[in-house]
Amino acid sequence: MPKTILTVDDSASIRQMVTFTLKGAGYAVTEAVDGQDGLDKARAGRFDLVFTDQNMPRMDGISLIKALRGLPQYKTTPILMLTTESGDAMKAQGRAAGATGWLVKPFDPQKLLEVVRKVIG
Repeated sequence: MPKTILTVDDSASIRQMVTFTLKGAGYAVTEAVDGQDGLDKARAGRFDLVFTDQNMPRMDGISLIKALRGLPQYKTTPILMLTTESGDAMKAQGRAAGATGWLVKPFDPQKLLEVVRKVIG
């Protein structure tokens, strides 16, 4: 059974690129259009990894991470930020919220897969 990944981003093109990259490597991917949609889908399913953007309508990435970390099934699930934000203060906020790692857009598909393999195999 393939590992399952939830990708949360308000940019359809980014979601498509992430999904294409991950599915090509054999992962099962579910897309969410913003943080609230991501939280709803996370509650309804069980994912091995979550990718989230930071700047989204309805709920931003850091709020999503905090909400996920509050759910028993996501206490230890790897959560990676995939965002244009690269400032140290924002990264510190992400770590404090419970982010496992940080990737900056635009991303290199090979680098993305390396990180995924490192955190979930």
